[in-house]
Amino acid sequence: MLEIVEELEKRRAAARAGGGQKRIDRQHEKGKLTARERIEVLLDAGSFEEYDMFVEHNCVDFGMDEQKVPGDGVVTGSGTINGRLVYVFSQDFTVFGGALSERHAQKICKVMDMAMKVGAPVIGLNDSGGARIQEGVASLAGYAEVFQRNVLASGVVPQLSLIMGPCAGGAVYSPAMTDFIFMVKDSSYMFVTGPDVVKTVTNEVVTQEELGGAITHTTKSSVADVAFENDIETLLAARDFIDFLPASNREEVPERPCTDPWDRIEHSLDTIIPPNANQPYDMHELIRKTVDEGDFFEIQPAHAPNILCGFARIEGRTVGIVANQPMVLAGVLDINSSKKAGRFVRFCDAFNIPIVTFVDVPGFLPGVGQEHNGIIKHGAKLLFAYAEATVPKITIITRKAYGGAYDVMASKHLRGDLNYAWPTAEIAVMGAKGAVEIIFRGKTPEEIAEKTAEYEARFANPFVAASKGFIDEVIQPHSTRRRIALGLRKLRNKQLENPWKKHDNIPL
Repeated sequence: MLEIVEELEKRRAAARAGGGQKRIDRQHEKGKLTARERIEVLLDAGSFEEYDMFVEHNCVDFGMDEQKVPGDGVVTGSGTINGRLVYVFSQDFTVFGGALSERHAQKICKVMDMAMKVGAPVIGLNDSGGARIQEGVASLAGYAEVFQRNVLASGVVPQLSLIMGPCAGGAVYSPAMTDFIFMVKDSSYMFVTGPDVVKTVTNEVVTQEELGGAITHTTKSSVADVAFENDIETLLAARDFIDFLPASNREEVPERPCTDPWDRIEHSLDTIIPPNANQPYDMHELIRKTVDEGDFFEIQPAHAPNILCGFARIEGRTVGIVANQPMVLAGVLDINSSKKAGRFVRFCDAFNIPIVTFVDVPGFLPGVGQEHNGIIKHGAKLLFAYAEATVPKITIITRKAYGGAYDVMASKHLRGDLNYAWPTAEIAVMGAKGAVEIIFRGKTPEEIAEKTAEYEARFANPFVAASKGFIDEVIQPHSTRRRIALGLRKLRNKQLENPWKKHDNIPL
């Protein structure tokens, strides 16, 4: 018996050693943690239970039958984050550069299948050179098996990808189909074809970082959601982030103890709206003063910053926040902000997370570029997402709500449950000056000025919409948190179903 135990420990030690000390040191020299060290930081201490530690590849070509490492380049298993179950796979760059083989893929598929069975989030730590070339099409088949599970798990369990090294070629499509992607600055990158191929085909000279680094993907492409400074920061942020999400689409949102009074009055909100209608204010301030303890986890903060999306809590329970940001492009809706918010709203709806929307929107961004690049279709994504959402929806109009953008931003007409307006709200087809210049074309400047003042007095307020029942109540800004908390309590047992369909056809 003792010999068997010793053999087990010897095999475990070999698996834990990965590609050997020399390669582990090289990983550390790059400022990166190993696959196992990452899991230790991500999960609660002592909670990790590993699967398939002794799995080896089945390739016999190109001398691979003589190069076998237990675990085959990926560490898989389950553990807890703040006591809640999650499934994890962590690619090991010290073993064949983390390249994906048939067996490597089978290990990932096994934890994804388990997560689906029991209803728990999947967190993938990606650090891989891509497909294992020696295995040829078997490796590609492995990728496709993972892709299929990403699709089946979408909207069933939350999927989070942490890109902690290279992720290239076909490998990028698995993270792309997960719900959120975090990247590490200067040490992680994603691209379908690398700089060398790009130079050969298009003659463009570009570095890995410029082509697919964390800054590129969190600002320009919006492929990734947030970029962090190093491995530790990324993993700790993932711990915080998972805390906001339900375990699956069958679970309620998590609830944590909250000492912030639900009926806290925030008098500073009464003066947050500037007297000049064209003067901006920071919507972050409003959000942080409304939610529990000012805690707001923003998604894609560096992309399309004219709209803010993220998670917060009210009375200890998760809510999704969507808000126009007057500090950037006056909070206007454009292609990028519509896509960003549309996907976020659909995630919240899939996982039963109530949506709170703060509205200060002057309309859609005009311009040839916007029209030619499909603002109509892209703007419709956000409209579609809000209209199909059946979760509790609470909307607060703080200032401008003009034109079609008023409709799109979770209006009463898109089945908003509670639609409130501050006294400073202006709900109209368009701004007063533009409206008057159309209605009274050809009038003198003095007459235009007079009619503009008249139009403002008539429409630059929330009471016309309130008189038609499109606004449920005009509320004092300082009581915003209290109103939202009460509204969410009322809506907790909301029941609303869309007509039966196989699936919808969102304007992609």
